[in-house]
Amino acid sequence: MLARAHRPQRLSELVGQDALVRTVTNAFRTGRIAHAFLLSGIRGVGKTTTARILAKGLNCTGPDGRGGPTPEPCGVCPSCVAIAEQRALDVIEMDAASQTGKDDVLALVQGIQLAPVAARYKVYILDEVHMLSEKAWNALLKTVEEPPPHAKFIFATTEVRKVPLTVLSRCQRFELRRVDAERLVAHLAEICRKEGIAAEAEALSLLAAAAEGSVRDALSLLDQAIAIGEGRVTADAVREMLGLADRGRILDLFEAALSGPPGRVLDRFAELWALGAEPRMVLGDLLHLVHLASRLAVGVDPARLGAPLDSRTTARLQALVRERDLPRLARAWQILLKGLEEVKNAPSPVAAAEMVLLRLACVADVPPPGELARLLRAGGDRAAGSVRGTVAVAAPEAAGASPEPPPADFAELVALLRARGEALLAAWLAEGARLVSYAPGRVLFRPVGGMPEDLPRRLARALERLFGRSWTVETCPEAGAPTLAEQEAARKAKRMEELARAPDIRELLELFPGARIVEVRTAPGTGEAVDNRGAQR
Repeated sequence: MLARAHRPQRLSELVGQDALVRTVTNAFRTGRIAHAFLLSGIRGVGKTTTARILAKGLNCTGPDGRGGPTPEPCGVCPSCVAIAEQRALDVIEMDAASQTGKDDVLALVQGIQLAPVAARYKVYILDEVHMLSEKAWNALLKTVEEPPPHAKFIFATTEVRKVPLTVLSRCQRFELRRVDAERLVAHLAEICRKEGIAAEAEALSLLAAAAEGSVRDALSLLDQAIAIGEGRVTADAVREMLGLADRGRILDLFEAALSGPPGRVLDRFAELWALGAEPRMVLGDLLHLVHLASRLAVGVDPARLGAPLDSRTTARLQALVRERDLPRLARAWQILLKGLEEVKNAPSPVAAAEMVLLRLACVADVPPPGELARLLRAGGDRAAGSVRGTVAVAAPEAAGASPEPPPADFAELVALLRARGEALLAAWLAEGARLVSYAPGRVLFRPVGGMPEDLPRRLARALERLFGRSWTVETCPEAGAPTLAEQEAARKAKRMEELARAPDIRELLELFPGARIVEVRTAPGTGEAVDNRGAQR
């Protein structure tokens, strides 16, 4: 296996652990070598490998047999060879995950007082040391605090928080870091060169991202990719191996849930179900995509997403981010997270997953709370009605309706949008569009502050859907006419002034000092304007 064949034999060969290498090298050079080391980090970053290198460095005698402790063991002296072959009597490795009790530690402690058989130091390597019981730690603590001069301890753990503080304070501690994807790619490329393996750069990038910072995992995945590709590592083969070929279908479902009609969401989910996908896994994959899209939305470099994404998937996610702002992605995360529990507890996981996806599709175009509050303040019931309309009314083509003839003016266009299920879009235009010019097929306006940046794109897409032809929708810096809402407010103010001058209304206002007209409505079925008075003092 590559992970064994290319295991580092010197500190300088460790990948991505520069701080550890520098500190330990200085300690060996100055002779200030700790009696106990604690190596922590995720699986596969080199904790056990580092421990064995330290054991060899402590006992190396050099090719001539007269060398001292060194961070760069020679690898040829009897001590280095014995440790490399795991037959050195003075290097004792203990798996603390299986030998967790007090008796196991007492057996180890009894041998510590004995002098080394053939080496300079007796080195005790305890792997997964956080698994030791409390009694085992108590039995070991005194020896770790005051070991004999010929004994050294090296502890390795993936859960450093579970190691007692009394032990941590007696060790020189090193945190082995995840190796970044760029460095892992370079390491994999070098190994492929040494092995004579042809590998595509994108394939190595996918392997490095899937390894999530673990060198051992990266090499194991490379081994598998070499076997699948019969000696050649290609991006397509790696995508298939990692399950990324199905990522495209998940992304189709994600796009449908965020922007498509609800029926399309069910179609995409049915395709995945037919291929054997489990409902909980589908929602989990969607959660993963929402997380990646959210990181892109706040400006994270796609190369540092920490996920095995190819260029095509990344490009599609970036396109989605341009359409969906962070609040909407955060809302999608909450819906999916709650949906996972529903799927887990529902009698029919498939039905529960479908309801979660429908819920996600239905609220896709509902504005986030801050934007909704602004619309409510600006437009009252009109904005509230727009939210309900967006969910309830289907697009004309979905119902089989013919394309609409284009309206004669902008006000008719906004009214038609509201009547055809685009009430939220109509509210945005009425409240925030200062019209510069309008003609069937072309709209030019100046947006008022606070409008969505992609309002022209949304409007163009809705108009094309309604009228069966492409529309040009543009914004410009010109002043433009007052918004439809401002025009309506001006008309209402003028009407209230006219009513206030009418003899009967003026007489009524005089009867109630401080009263004033606050709204004018049209009586249902009459078309006549009547006043709706509100006495305010």
